[in-house]
Amino acid sequence: MPTVTVDKQRLFEALGRNYESEEFNELCFRFGIELEEDSSEDTSPSAPERPVLKIDVPANRSDLLCEEGMAAALSVFEGKIKPPTYRLVKPASGKLQQLIVKPETAQIRPFVVAAILRDVQFDKARYDSFIELQDKLHNNICRKRTLASMGTHDLDTIQGPFTYEALPPDQIKFVPLNQTKEMDGHELIQHYDQDRNLGKFLHIIRDSPVFPVIYDANRTVCSLPPIINSEHSKITLDTKNVFIEITATDEHKDNNVLNTLVAMFSRYCKEPFTVEPVEVVYPDGTVKVTPNLDTRDASAKVDYINSCTGLDLKGDEICELLGKMSLDASVDTTDSNQVNVKVPVTRWDILHACDIMEDVAIAYGYDNLPRQMPGVNTVASALPLNKMSDHARRELALSGFTEVAPLILCSHDENFKFLNRVDDGTMAVKLANPKTIEYQVVRTSLLPGVLKTVSWNKKLPLPIKVFEVSDIGLKDESRERRSRNERHVCVTYSAKTSGFEITHGILDRLMTMFSVTSITKDDKKQLGYWIQHSDNPTFFPGRSADIHLRYFDQDANETKEAIIGAFGVLHPTVLANFEIPYPTTALEFNLEPFV
Repeated sequence: MPTVTVDKQRLFEALGRNYESEEFNELCFRFGIELEEDSSEDTSPSAPERPVLKIDVPANRSDLLCEEGMAAALSVFEGKIKPPTYRLVKPASGKLQQLIVKPETAQIRPFVVAAILRDVQFDKARYDSFIELQDKLHNNICRKRTLASMGTHDLDTIQGPFTYEALPPDQIKFVPLNQTKEMDGHELIQHYDQDRNLGKFLHIIRDSPVFPVIYDANRTVCSLPPIINSEHSKITLDTKNVFIEITATDEHKDNNVLNTLVAMFSRYCKEPFTVEPVEVVYPDGTVKVTPNLDTRDASAKVDYINSCTGLDLKGDEICELLGKMSLDASVDTTDSNQVNVKVPVTRWDILHACDIMEDVAIAYGYDNLPRQMPGVNTVASALPLNKMSDHARRELALSGFTEVAPLILCSHDENFKFLNRVDDGTMAVKLANPKTIEYQVVRTSLLPGVLKTVSWNKKLPLPIKVFEVSDIGLKDESRERRSRNERHVCVTYSAKTSGFEITHGILDRLMTMFSVTSITKDDKKQLGYWIQHSDNPTFFPGRSADIHLRYFDQDANETKEAIIGAFGVLHPTVLANFEIPYPTTALEFNLEPFV
């Protein structure tokens, strides 16, 4: 959950009264947010001069990420004000500013939206809140600028129409924000490479042959998305007219971010809650006017809301409660069992009837919901596979092994090459667009994660005894989702000697616990397990065995034989790949046939 820091005095002034800390904490709880800290209770020398409140807000409520949105939402919730109505207002000339998109931008960030706030009145607190909201949006809905990034400019220092282009970095020259030296794209990347704030965003465009850039009519650079704005168009406390442009790889996020930004700060315009739109002209001739501040239509059934909350509310009562959550609702004129809701641009989190139901429950008060027994009696029990997994975990823990929980995703090399295995293309579920090479495939074995854990802890005293009982992912074209999970057990033992006999003993102990007897391969009438020499490339030659199981498949109503796993001394190349300096024995097998 994002944490928002607001000035205590200004927030209480906006709410029209002062609150005791416990009283405000209760208000936050009723509204569905959480007061994390009240600095007025901090008596240490490091306490801020003006008391501040740190409030945790839901990740999907971007309208609460600034002091303005927080004050407005709580004031509406308390019934002190009505939700604002946002309007688009054309300039006096009647001609909208234009932002012309060049075809080359499709290579890197194809979408852009823009808007203008006229006659804004900034002071230090409002300016700081304006900048902080942009940072919050960048880190949350914009996913650290990868999906969208915004630039804000003093419109009086630049001139439209504007162009959104993508050019080779050596052709882009301007003075970056808070700098005095002109730089081209390459110099800018090098300059900010070690910067603690901006350096973490350079990877987004660093390797691209073209960089996105926005020019004004005089070919003055306004910004280099998603990195930095130009010093030329910098916003100050004296800025009156703000030009906002947001470039993105996701058009939906692009519009949501713009709507949130203008909705929060259009209240400071000379005519509050008005926004001047901008024409965005795409290469194919499509013209889009942004922002779109129209409300969205949504609906929910009255009986659905009542069944979920355990209430018996009428349609008008539900509409009144939704009004406390800044939602304009009315009972459908043709169906008294349906409530129609006009969702404002600030509430993009309303996607389904369940979201409307949740807001009704919040407005009514979770503490006020009636407590009642469920209408259906059930007896809970663990799934057989999970119960078997817990038995295995308990037995391994009692044997002195430590459980680990590595990540489910791993690199392609770790899953195959590092284990001396070949990818035949039929097993691994691969990510279409992995962010890093560390997370390319869903693991088809527990061994890579366990061995990485051993490698990271190789300085611990020997022996290092670890295990994992968890799922792997496999392709399965017979399934609707074309993949399936499979529960595995993996055990490793690292010491100055291989410990093959210890791992073999662990296998026998687990089988005894599962009530599976050891049999010979030729004993066709008996159900049980046996081990058989194998040439598994993951293990040292002559020091590995496959685990065979003969069992009765209840689904198929027949006896089956299968190789469920293997164990042995790991091959030296495998140990070298995972940087493990000690002889290590590993055991891994499929747990599901025992259920």
